[in-house]
Order: sequence, then structure tokens, then C-alpha cells
Amino acid sequence: MSLVGGAPDFDTGFRDRLADLLAWRRDVRRFRTDTLPPGALERLIGLACLAPSVGLSQPWRFVVVDNVSRRNAVRENFRACNADALAAYHGERAQRYATLKLAGLDEAPAHVAVFADHGTEQGYGAGRRTMPETADYSVVAAIHTLWLAARAEDIGIGWVSILDPTAINDALDVPKDWSFIAYLCIGYPQEGSSVPELERVGWEYRRTPEEFILRR
Repeated sequence: MSLVGGAPDFDTGFRDRLADLLAWRRDVRRFRTDTLPPGALERLIGLACLAPSVGLSQPWRFVVVDNVSRRNAVRENFRACNADALAAYHGERAQRYATLKLAGLDEAPAHVAVFADHGTEQGYGAGRRTMPETADYSVVAAIHTLWLAARAEDIGIGWVSILDPTAINDALDVPKDWSFIAYLCIGYPQEGSSVPELERVGWEYRRTPEEFILRR
């Protein structure tokens, strides 16, 4: 990669590799139990902090969950919420839902909860007057950046969304004005695939980009 006018020149080879990275990023549920190298998690979070944020507010807050009792509280909350979710399905769909692996909480060596700090004064509120939810969107951008950076190192991430936000805030003892965005399981995946697991098991299928484009 060369510099053109002081900025990097991302050539065709780089763009092809970037496309590969995007295609092979997966929501991982099946992890090996190998621990991450020292400093790897902190390095990946550092890259996540390069994500764009509204008004340069950087509202993301990463909580590394190492404490066993706190992890157990998250695990129990997932089980309760997942049971409620299962009860909402009926017939064959309920049977299929019951077979899905929807979390890697037991196997993943690293757990990180991600919050949006709505009380931050950084950025002086720029860009949030009419759309305050852009603080949450900024945190999601950081999560996606983290996801891609991790995949580039053959590290997988699974986003566990079947959780009660209030219970997670309480379990992790974070400030009340922090909004829970994601609970991430992080570790080395058991396998790699360019096809989402939910598609491989027939739960849902990826649609073509053309189906999501409107012109006005």
C-alpha cells in the first residue's frame, strides 16, 4: 500500500481482500476454549475506537467481564430470556428454534459487554439534537469495526442479543445512564464459513442487495 497525496492508496488487491473479510465475518456461536494472546482483546478494542461517532462523542463503553459470578448471572438471564423466546414459537418453527445454538457463553474465553454512555459530555451534543439515538448507532459502528478487526486475526465474535438490558446493567453494575447495546462472546471459532449458520441450518436465507435498494 502506497501513499497518494498523503493518503493511503488502497489498490485492487487490498479491496479484494477487504471483500473477503466482509464475506467471511460471521456471528460465531461455536468457539474453541483457547485463551486469547495477552493484549489481543485490548488491541482489538483500540481498533474499535477508530470507528466514526456522532459529534466525535465516542460514546462506547467496553466492559470486559472476567468475574465468574457476573458471567453466571448473564448466562442465567440468557437461559430465561431464551425460554421466553421459545415459548413465542409454535409447531415446527418452535422445534427448529429449540435446536439453534444462539450463544457461546459457555465456551468463549472472553466476554465483553458494550454500552452507550448517554451522559457523556464529549462532543457537546453535536449531531444529537434531533436524533439522540445516533449515540447508539455510533456504538454499533464500533462493534462492527471490532468484529472485522477480530476476523482479520482469525478471532470470532458472537453477538448475544437474547438478554434483558436492565438485568445486564444490574449484573455488571454500570452507571444507570449507560444503555446496553451488545454482549459479545470472543474467541477462536471451531470452524470457518462464508455462509451464516442460520442459513446453513435453514432458519433464514440471505437476500440479494437489489431487494433492499429503493430509488426516488
